[in-house]
Amino acid sequence: MSMNNTPMSERVHIGFFGKRNAGKSSVMNAVTGQDLAVVSDVKGTTTDPVYKSMELLPLGPVVMMDTPGIDDEGELGSLRVKKSYQVLNKTDAAVLVIDGTEGVSSEDKTLMERIRKKEIPFVVAVNKIELSDLAAEETVKTELALKEDQIAVVSAATGEGIFELKERIAAIAQTEEPEKYLVRDLLDPSDIAVLVVPIDSAAPKGRLILPQQQTIRDILEAGAISVVVKETELKDALEKLGTKPKMVITDSQAFGQVSADTPEDILLTSFSILMARYKGNLEQAVAGVTALDGLEDGDTVLISEGCTHHRQCDDIGTVKIPRWIREYTGKDIKIETTSGTEFPDDLTKYKLIIHCGGCMLNEREMKYRLSCAADQGVPMTNYGIMIAYVKGILKRSVEVFPEIHKLL
Repeated sequence: MSMNNTPMSERVHIGFFGKRNAGKSSVMNAVTGQDLAVVSDVKGTTTDPVYKSMELLPLGPVVMMDTPGIDDEGELGSLRVKKSYQVLNKTDAAVLVIDGTEGVSSEDKTLMERIRKKEIPFVVAVNKIELSDLAAEETVKTELALKEDQIAVVSAATGEGIFELKERIAAIAQTEEPEKYLVRDLLDPSDIAVLVVPIDSAAPKGRLILPQQQTIRDILEAGAISVVVKETELKDALEKLGTKPKMVITDSQAFGQVSADTPEDILLTSFSILMARYKGNLEQAVAGVTALDGLEDGDTVLISEGCTHHRQCDDIGTVKIPRWIREYTGKDIKIETTSGTEFPDDLTKYKLIIHCGGCMLNEREMKYRLSCAADQGVPMTNYGIMIAYVKGILKRSVEVFPEIHKLL
């Protein structure tokens, strides 16, 4: 990924939902002015969610999401419907597309209830107005109890009403949120931050992973100085620096060695811990990790990652963390894993959830997963905090955050 691109997790996610052949893909294409999704008269053309990162004025960087029909049938159809509902968890603004010639269905009503329950800003697009009667808009508005600014009548075929729909989407998707930082607020101009980036079989060839890129950019924004080294060069680099660095930020997998090589008077933390604070779950993750001490033989731990990638022979999620859990607890722990959009609705079988840093998940989906765990009483932590805890250095690793440090 180029450092000039806005990461997908930082973009506004706009989801298009509705029944098969309601015109979801056609409406999305019309809104963007591009053929982002395949369209056809055949029901069920969209069989999997389609994601497209793009610039959409006046919003700026967005992710457009097309979804399978919520009325799909059969065994495969039910799986596709489930995928559509999963997309809701990451949707910042929802567009429910209704076929104006057919009106509101029970599936539309169920989806509308779910959107409202999740408090997702939405607009209902009544499509195919060139074929429907004049009463279609009022009928939909009444049946779904919509306000005037929550509905738009459009024709994906002729373009009628598309500009107005685009304006409605922009209005509901634009939110003013406090500016968040990974590390910028922890540094003063000219401070030195040393970043430890292991280069092993799991490292992407020719590039840095997203949290490393974002951290470097945040350091630059602070007017501070970033020094990037491998874990094998850290000790030598610290000796050769003419000025003591303000902090060392490490990849979690190298926590043990980096802690040993970093003097106690230099702040130490990890990319994963910084990302947890950025996503708003640091306090919950620090509290959740202590559940490791209560695990018993036969307990099940869920290890969940927000992205999918090719597994290496010593993969952190499926190999290293399970090994560290068993070594730390001395117990026969059962491990289950999920990745990408997969996250169980029922978490009650798990005694602990260990999640990745969530750099590929937008804030809404990360909060959804956190709230699911909290609502069901299941402790949840993340990779970096778990690794620091089992290596006995968690307290030192969150010293940079006094409000979190005092909890330990």
